[in-house]
Amino acid sequence: MAAHRALQRFKLHFLSVSPWPGWIVAYLVFFSSAVNCQIRYSVPEEMKKGSVIGNLAQDLGLDLKRLRSGRARIVAGENTHYIELKTDKGTLVVNERIDREQLCGDVTPCSFSFEIILENPIELHRIMLKIQDQNDNPPQVLYPVQTGGSVVAEMVPRAADVGYLVTKVVAVDVDSGQNAWLSYKLQKATDRALFEVGLQNGEIRTIRQVSEKDAVKQRLTVIVEDNGQPSRSATVIVNVAVADSFPEVLSEFTDFPHDKEYNDNLTFYLVLALAVVSFLFITCLVVIISVKIYRWRQSRILYHSNLPVIPYYPPRYSDTLGTGTLPHVYNYEVCRTTDSRKSDCKFGRAGSQNVLIMDPSSTGTMQRIQSEKSILDEPDSPLEVRCNQSFLS
Repeated sequence: MAAHRALQRFKLHFLSVSPWPGWIVAYLVFFSSAVNCQIRYSVPEEMKKGSVIGNLAQDLGLDLKRLRSGRARIVAGENTHYIELKTDKGTLVVNERIDREQLCGDVTPCSFSFEIILENPIELHRIMLKIQDQNDNPPQVLYPVQTGGSVVAEMVPRAADVGYLVTKVVAVDVDSGQNAWLSYKLQKATDRALFEVGLQNGEIRTIRQVSEKDAVKQRLTVIVEDNGQPSRSATVIVNVAVADSFPEVLSEFTDFPHDKEYNDNLTFYLVLALAVVSFLFITCLVVIISVKIYRWRQSRILYHSNLPVIPYYPPRYSDTLGTGTLPHVYNYEVCRTTDSRKSDCKFGRAGSQNVLIMDPSSTGTMQRIQSEKSILDEPDSPLEVRCNQSFLS
């Protein structure tokens, strides 16, 4: 009651001394006194769009008709794009995925507020939304720095005592609360009896005296886990050189084996090259066999067909099996009989008898043929000759 009276006295004093116009001051004072209640919601981060935050109408004691008639809406507040008011259902829903680390960073607890106004009569309700952290980020190793090509090693002298601090693994987790609690474990080591890793601080120390028999190159694999559910982890490789001088370390680490990732990549490329060569070989083999089969089928089709074979004779072709003096274009055949008293010579011409095309060099041969024709036409000749001559143009 006393607090309410003090608030009223402050409002009257503010009205009397404020330089602003009276209607603006009255409007602000009215709104400050019109805040009916404040509601708090707590939701986990990474909620999907459309997820229900809470039933606002039920929590405020309002019915849906009042929300619609009063044109309920969000009027003030930061980060209001993350939420949306559904007046038809009276619920607050997620309008955009909320990432706590992006919204608040390292600030805990993470929350933001906004106000909802209703008209006729005017009501103002303040809503506070608290974002709960989820284990959605794995630990990040800051030291030792993981390099892809070069090898970084920590030196340990051979005179090191028990508990000698070799190095410290430094990692962080951007999550908050118990999700950011980290623990360190030694997963693999060249000599497990020589080193240990602190569970909480990540310090790597020797657990026995270093001897001359210990190998110079030591490789430790440390795993960093957070305390979330389910837990997330990160792995770091620490190279340790047990030596007293830098030249000794340099001579030993020049042939340090490459990472397994390099060998895996090399194997992948070799297998890929083999597959490509095999594919090209099989493709060429199939093409060659297809061409062979196609040619064989074409030859079989021509063999079984009844098409006539037309020989081709080049120009000025000479018949070497005959007399050897007449070109092939002037063919003749001589038939001999013993009983016939008559001689007959018949000349056949292709096309018109008035057209004759021949090579000028064959003039002498044609004269010889004509002289032979005159001899054969004699009635007493014992030979009967039939000459078939075709003139080809």
